[in-house]
Amino acid sequence: MSRRIAVLVFPGTNSEEETLRLLLACGGDAHLVHWSQAALLPGFDAYVLPGGFAYEDRIRAGAIAAHDAMMDPVLAGAAQGKLALGVCNGAQILLEAGLVPGTGEVRRPTAAFTRNAPAPHFVCRHVHVKLAVDPARCAITAALPKYALIPAWTANGEGRLAASEEHLQEIERGEHIAFVYAHADGSVDASATPNQSALGIAGLVNREGNVLALMPHPERDAWTFNHPDERRGDAILATSGGAALFRSFVEAVART
Repeated sequence: MSRRIAVLVFPGTNSEEETLRLLLACGGDAHLVHWSQAALLPGFDAYVLPGGFAYEDRIRAGAIAAHDAMMDPVLAGAAQGKLALGVCNGAQILLEAGLVPGTGEVRRPTAAFTRNAPAPHFVCRHVHVKLAVDPARCAITAALPKYALIPAWTANGEGRLAASEEHLQEIERGEHIAFVYAHADGSVDASATPNQSALGIAGLVNREGNVLALMPHPERDAWTFNHPDERRGDAILATSGGAALFRSFVEAVART
């Protein structure tokens, strides 16, 4: 029997359909689960939290959703070793729930994805993220090559990781930095980061390696038709680019 993946839909989620389509295209047995169906979540084998503006990002992006009943099975499942992937708003929710970097208590965040800098504006920009840990450090990235470069779109107003200097050192020492922003050629410097995120961080992984939070959207750059220079015959409908991360996730779920 295939391993079932739940795509969580909170009030305000808006990226669930493309997330679902990509998971299915990558071979996953994925299903949308709305907030009124939280009781179904324990029966799933893995969880994906897509982007959007859950609960209108009130207080702070992801803060209210992190305390929603939908997250109770995710917290319990993650503690049991189930895989959880959060993208953009989903990443914010995972961080607010304390699942990443996972160095403190649940639902007591130790860091925050806060307002972009230098100007606190919504940023919509094509970016690349580079795998910053050994692929095997995170179950979700295990099928990716070393230093994998993933194209994606950043689309957020609160995507800048912020934490105390002491905690940033803890995050770095603990190999919690899963992805950093990079240029298309794979080089990394401050100009590759669109929002002054601390240490150029684009994604975080927990200590156990089964929870990954990624701020940019790889599912918005995951089909050949997303790349005008690659429109070649039937290949226009093929998965590509950011699909690599979702394919790695689906393979990891199948192994659990």
